[in-house]
Amino acid sequence: MDDPDSYISFLSFLFQFKGLSIDLLNSTGLYSILAILILLVCSGLISASEVAFFSLDPPEINAFRNDRESKLAKVVVYLTDKNQRLLATILIANNLVNVGIIIVSSIWFSSTFQFTSEYVNIFGFDLSSAVIEFSVQVIIVTSILLLFGEIIPKVFATQNKHTIIKIMAFPIRYLMTISGSLTNILIGTSNLLDKRFKPKGYNVTVDELSKALELTGEDDGSESEQKLLEGIIKFGNTNAKQAMTSRVDVTAIEVSTPFIEVIEVIQKTGYSRIPVYKESFDHIVGILYIKDLLSYLDKTNVKWKEFLRKPMFVPESKKIDDLLKDFQSTKMHLAIVVDEYGGSSGVISLEDILEEIVGDINDEFDDDDLKYSKIDESNYIFEGKTPLINVYKVLDIDGNNFENSKGESDTLAGFIIEIAGKIPQKNERIIFENYTFTVEAADKRRIKQIKLSIDEKNPS
Repeated sequence: MDDPDSYISFLSFLFQFKGLSIDLLNSTGLYSILAILILLVCSGLISASEVAFFSLDPPEINAFRNDRESKLAKVVVYLTDKNQRLLATILIANNLVNVGIIIVSSIWFSSTFQFTSEYVNIFGFDLSSAVIEFSVQVIIVTSILLLFGEIIPKVFATQNKHTIIKIMAFPIRYLMTISGSLTNILIGTSNLLDKRFKPKGYNVTVDELSKALELTGEDDGSESEQKLLEGIIKFGNTNAKQAMTSRVDVTAIEVSTPFIEVIEVIQKTGYSRIPVYKESFDHIVGILYIKDLLSYLDKTNVKWKEFLRKPMFVPESKKIDDLLKDFQSTKMHLAIVVDEYGGSSGVISLEDILEEIVGDINDEFDDDDLKYSKIDESNYIFEGKTPLINVYKVLDIDGNNFENSKGESDTLAGFIIEIAGKIPQKNERIIFENYTFTVEAADKRRIKQIKLSIDEKNPS
């Protein structure tokens, strides 16, 4: 097909269908194509400006507001302050442009395609002229409009919003001026509908919130803000057992303890509320508020049991959001957590609940240095009672592998017992993936201190 006449013959073969005449080179069709391209660019810029302006966060808007010299900044502040009018202007302009594209594409189709019969034979297939007209004018034009006038511009604007704002700020400001009457009608109608039909709330599940938080990038907020949001989302799914202080770590007083020894315990621990038990911790008889004894600190023989207050008992399965409401209604700050058999599992305080949201709250009596010590980049010493979540923070890991194997355990010692199937003795080593746990101190009942070593050559 080196001969030019051969190309012309080939093109004639392609575009000479029975029942259909195609004229691609008529002046009306060429002007229509040019107009469609210009309108597509306008539609794309207007769609992109919607995303660009409404994705500006408060710090970015304040930066424009503080820039008193730039004309662009003044226009951006004006537009963002009138966000309702801005949105109405963008919608009106975008719809007018899209209607223009449809009208011009119809003109182009009429001038380019001329049907001479009800059916058109294309490559041996008889197709209805109505089907061809519908396919070109509706399906193809709509697809092009969505792709190049909506989707691609909005995706581009999410990553380049400041570029779009620089291009479109002044045109949008001008459009807002000339579309004043239409904008007022649209805003008035919207306000009327808002008053008539109050928006109903949408119940968002915890899973949906968690997935939404996972989709946010690292640049969307600081690490502390991210952790705070995670704490809020998980708050309603956390039960008392997960947030409590285990009974082995609770400071409690036996009801027959002499007053002098009670004062010694108070001075040593610094707690403001201490559980009081009879014979065993499973039988809590009251809570001692230290403030009730302030007037008797210089005494040696005080019937301190008369100051005991009624304890509050909650099951292990109670959600801490419900417990927080109970604390607020009863004006209590401490509760005894009991298991399914009625035994005392531990205690949970108002501070424990708040720490599930905001993280650890340290006061003047907290000693963080006792929780763990770092020998080097691969070796750590932990107390057995250290919660697994704190181990994850120290090691800077997500802990998914630990969570999948921990069973019902919540502490490092409980995790080791779970994977070992017994209570390991001193110097015994337990290997889990690329972690080696060496028991540094233990007795017959529990593990007290653990050395954790990480095998860097075999990362998990």
